[in-house]
Amino acid sequence: MRHIAVIGSGPAGYYTAEAAIKHWGDDVRVDVFDRLPVPYGLIRTGVAPDHQTIKAVSGRYEKTALTENVRFVGNISIGKDISVDELRGLYDAVVVATGAPHDRKLGIDGEEQTGVYGSAAFVGWYNSHPQFRNLDPDLSSDTAVVIGMGNVALDVSRILSKTEAEFEGSDIAAHALDILKGSNISRIVLLGRRGPHQIMMTPKELSELMKLDRASPHVDNADLPPEGDDAMLEPGLRKSVNHLRSFAAIPAHIHADKAIEIEFDFFASPKAILGDGNKVTGIEVERTEVKTGRAVGTGETYTIPCGLVVTCIGYHTANIPGVPFDERLGRFANDEGRILTGLYCVGWARRGPSGTIGTNKPDGFAIVEKVAEDMEAGLLGNGSKKGRPGFDELAAARGLDIVTFRDWKKIEEAEASAARDGAPREKFADIEAMIRAAQ
Repeated sequence: MRHIAVIGSGPAGYYTAEAAIKHWGDDVRVDVFDRLPVPYGLIRTGVAPDHQTIKAVSGRYEKTALTENVRFVGNISIGKDISVDELRGLYDAVVVATGAPHDRKLGIDGEEQTGVYGSAAFVGWYNSHPQFRNLDPDLSSDTAVVIGMGNVALDVSRILSKTEAEFEGSDIAAHALDILKGSNISRIVLLGRRGPHQIMMTPKELSELMKLDRASPHVDNADLPPEGDDAMLEPGLRKSVNHLRSFAAIPAHIHADKAIEIEFDFFASPKAILGDGNKVTGIEVERTEVKTGRAVGTGETYTIPCGLVVTCIGYHTANIPGVPFDERLGRFANDEGRILTGLYCVGWARRGPSGTIGTNKPDGFAIVEKVAEDMEAGLLGNGSKKGRPGFDELAAARGLDIVTFRDWKKIEEAEASAARDGAPREKFADIEAMIRAAQ
């Protein structure tokens, strides 16, 4: 019997477990560890709460999780409850699939001001992540600045813009909805260092801005390149730029009828975040120009007064004691997924924060192929390790409180029962409450 430990229960983790089952069938046991008592990682706490069709992919992971060969081991912190070296001693292979849960820093003065949040924290707040449930952002000012030109920046802007009625069918956290209902924000500035041809926003997400009840997107025609230049773009980006052109064509009276304006500010690089000693009051921005694909400062600066800044500029992987880490790239040091003998990484933990949820499927299958190659070469335990029974002995000796997938289904049932009208669930934002529901 082969024994594999997967650290992380998000898409990369469950695609790896699925691949292992397809490769070895009944001759493998996979334990999927997570520090939270609930599975699915960013599907649960990263995907926007009003994108329920995307969250539905968790049904595929549940099918894998319910097989006899796979076990969810929740509420276990790797590096604290058990070390990676101990896991390597128990399992033939250990695969790190922890994603990239930490925000990249801007690296500018004033970044630590109150009212400045990274997207992992801000998105985690409205998605009921226990770590960020007490974020309590102040939305009393009229202007918010969202830094970044990707889909996460669009998610944050859309969530800040929606009416309470528009959240029907979503699983946005009740504590977040209460604060959003009292928001005074009437202007959201999307700040991007480069121009329209360099955005990372996809057409579907951009199109949603045209469907908001009380908000309208605004693009300055002067920021758009000649329309003929769009022919050189790949089809998806060309569709996205077409949306920007349609935003620029929205008549002034339409904007006037909307309570909130979502303003795209291209060729703009944040230089410093300003504050009054207590909280953010504005952001200093330098005008840029794009040269050979890079944003270059022009020396011209201006200030945007604001009371909220959310940075959506990317993520980096969390360091784990005993696992070599590449600080420059923000991921584990690896050679095509191999870290050390018997230790692997997959998904964002391997390649950094790039690609979509679906990108993790071929990644998971590829890493299982590498594990199989190393097993066939005699480099791994090849079934000689204790695996799951060995971990259970250690957990019992240390008094670790494991949450299984069956326990998670009780948590899920309790969340569904607690849902407000029109919502699929009310997610627990407190670990102790999750444990109580599981018991």
